[in-house]
Amino acid sequence: MKKIKLGDLCKPSQGQIKEQPDTVIDYIDISSVDNESKTVTGYQTMTFEESPSRARKAVKKGSILVSTVRPNLNAVALLEEDTPNLSVASTGFCILDCKDNVDNRFVFNFCKSKPFIDDMVSQATGASYPAVSDKIIRSALIPAYSYDEQRKIGEILDRVSSVVESRKHELDVLDNLIKARFVEMSSEWNCQEKPLGDYLDEITYGFTNPMPDAEEGPWKITAKDVVDGHINFETARKTAKKSFDALTSKSKPVIGDVLLTKDGTLGRTAIVEEEGICVNQSVAVLRCNNQVVPRFLSLLLQLPEYQREMTKNSGGGTIKHIYITKVDKMFVRIPAIDKQESFIKFVEQVDKSKAIVQQALNETQQLFDKLMQEYFG
Repeated sequence: MKKIKLGDLCKPSQGQIKEQPDTVIDYIDISSVDNESKTVTGYQTMTFEESPSRARKAVKKGSILVSTVRPNLNAVALLEEDTPNLSVASTGFCILDCKDNVDNRFVFNFCKSKPFIDDMVSQATGASYPAVSDKIIRSALIPAYSYDEQRKIGEILDRVSSVVESRKHELDVLDNLIKARFVEMSSEWNCQEKPLGDYLDEITYGFTNPMPDAEEGPWKITAKDVVDGHINFETARKTAKKSFDALTSKSKPVIGDVLLTKDGTLGRTAIVEEEGICVNQSVAVLRCNNQVVPRFLSLLLQLPEYQREMTKNSGGGTIKHIYITKVDKMFVRIPAIDKQESFIKFVEQVDKSKAIVQQALNETQQLFDKLMQEYFG
């Protein structure tokens, strides 16, 4: 199909605005755009005089905001409604206002497409702060569909995208249901807060020296491999058995141990379900005593109040880390074993529902990706 420049579908750039000092504006900066949902999540209200020098691009209902910095993150959004005051965006955005015979939702979906993202990433300059110019964005090539075709494509993609968001919302609701149920049940537990260490036989962390990679051998688990309560062996690597055998027991968790990520991405948990693995220093190993079920402890540590407690005093500069001595002393409320098992059963039922919704989400997302590929190549 013939392609034209994105800028040919949009009105000329208005450039930077100049307003009276006392003009009240609603300022949309880069942090106001959620690059996952592709929406404007908020704005700051101030006078033009108070605004930063970056607040210089006028936007209105229907404007498409495309971040010019870190194009790989694809921070784009369509302004669905006018804000109460004069809407002004950061100069870190390229603003696309479509011509009257152009469907803005079609253009918006193109700006979310892989071909557009790849094109922008390939032209970005700057090592630590890659960026593209408005000119580069407006020069991107877009399929030259007719207006009626644009509307049809925009409507189809919006419908499928709406289902994707609905599925994500269902998952959020189920997650919140677990948290709400925990609060409800904990009010009936009649148990005192005690240091976490009272429920552990041991708390330690893995090896600190580099371990070689190997095609075959025991798994070596790092923080990145601990996801959603499980070890993700698809991302994990193996090490040589000779190197594994030389490790001390503290780096070799056993079945039933709870893993806790302590460096980088903090506070994720998993339960060890097979023997013959080792962990590095980014992962803490919590060995439960007979007062706590490992599955319950893993779930407990994922709850917001304990996540906050573990991470509030995290140390480090670029890479944050949790101090396991503080985790060991952290006060927790853990009921009798039968109460723990009751909560686990509830979570398992919710997890079954989540699996069904997740499968539906995956299928809908695949359909959306297929359509995007079909329409935008």
